Amino acid sequence: MMAMNIEYALPEVFLACAAMALLMLGVFRGNRSVRLVMGLSVASLVIAGVWILVSAQQGAAFGGLFITDGFSRYMKVLVLIGASLTMIMSVRFIERENMARFEFPILLLFATLGMLMMVSANDLLSLYMGLELQSLSLYVVAAFRRDSLRSSEAGLKYFVLGALSSGMLLYGCSLVYGFAGSTSFDDLGRIMAAELLAKGSISVGLLVGLVFVAAGLAFKVSAVPFHMWTPDVYEGAPTPVTAFFATAPKVAALALFVRVLTDPFHDLMAQWQQIIIFISIASMILGSLAAISQRNIKRLMAYSSIGHVGYALVGLAAGTEEGVRGVAVYLAIYIFMNVGTFACILCMRQREKMFEGIDDLKGLSKTNPLVALALAIFMFSMAGIPPLAGFFGKFFVFMAAIDAGLYTLAIIGVLTSVIGAFYYLRIVKLMYFDEPSESFDRPIGREMGAILFGTSLVVVLFILILSPVVDSAGAAASSLFTG
Repeated sequence: MMAMNIEYALPEVFLACAAMALLMLGVFRGNRSVRLVMGLSVASLVIAGVWILVSAQQGAAFGGLFITDGFSRYMKVLVLIGASLTMIMSVRFIERENMARFEFPILLLFATLGMLMMVSANDLLSLYMGLELQSLSLYVVAAFRRDSLRSSEAGLKYFVLGALSSGMLLYGCSLVYGFAGSTSFDDLGRIMAAELLAKGSISVGLLVGLVFVAAGLAFKVSAVPFHMWTPDVYEGAPTPVTAFFATAPKVAALALFVRVLTDPFHDLMAQWQQIIIFISIASMILGSLAAISQRNIKRLMAYSSIGHVGYALVGLAAGTEEGVRGVAVYLAIYIFMNVGTFACILCMRQREKMFEGIDDLKGLSKTNPLVALALAIFMFSMAGIPPLAGFFGKFFVFMAAIDAGLYTLAIIGVLTSVIGAFYYLRIVKLMYFDEPSESFDRPIGREMGAILFGTSLVVVLFILILSPVVDSAGAAASSLFTG
């Protein structure tokens, strides 16, 4: 049966084989093969992405542990876009910073494979396997710059807190299994629906298990109050690794969060909706207020990502198909805004030394006008100013909340967006109205210029591709609710 159904997981099988083959290539050729391994890794991600796009097959593989549907295909494409772009951005950086070791792209490749498994998880066991494959790879790349105290500290903090969250998640899974008697999402949905129909309520043990599962997943998306690792890890990790953290893993974890709550636990919406509303409000408030005092741009982006997770969770809190569509649209926009912003941060270099202070951006419009223009576009978009892409992301999740009757949640979201606009616009003010101290190194590199141009174009002209993106997101959400 497994052999017959493996066709549904062929892109992941290909990616696993490619990662192992590239690992052997790196072992035999050493660090001389870094560029080759990096190029082949990006090519593998692109091939997997195209494979997923052209494949129309839907079904379960490996005895129901792995599922392929419209929702998983949509999210996997976003994950692969984020992973491949951040991998391209990292090439020159790791060479300049003496990090050019062949293990780096392979670790990112294994992490991406774990993310694809997370998105297609149809069982609590496969959920955990995918999550750990991603996490173990990310622990290593966070501390990849071994001669840096900050990088080692970031890796250690991420590992310790990640182990804690994994323990919480496993404990929740064990409680769910103990009280429901199954780990399969399909079985759990049927068992809970039957129990609610027979008794009118659900056992306390299952609810406690749900709370622990939600807490473990909230850590992975860095939602408040499980956000404590994010600012330190974002600041301490090498900048391309931070860019990777802020894009692909965030999308995969949010997609997993959505699938878990709307599939096996859909009938417990009245219970988990309260949890999601709380962490959404807390994330939006903390993300908008804590970022104001930050002087390091990577820490600012960490708090910004916490706020954006809060906005995405507004759509999940609605618990409707429209809400999941809003989350899907939001994540598509979020990927391009963050990749573009971190590409600008990677351009903050003077005399081959990286700078991360917000004040270092003073007068950037006079010394590097194109980089300043791109960063201004991303800042305006993150602030949610129309007609840029960020406005539409917030519009869809807030409208889903309003349609679901969550008026207070939507109002808090709008208010925190206004507060958050302050620190985004402050960066624009520094770039365009302050005097420069010293210009950044030029040129920025062909691949960085191409990424800046492409992501800026998507953000500015998103209104032209709004309809196909919304239709694709709607089809993804529909497959989750009707499948």
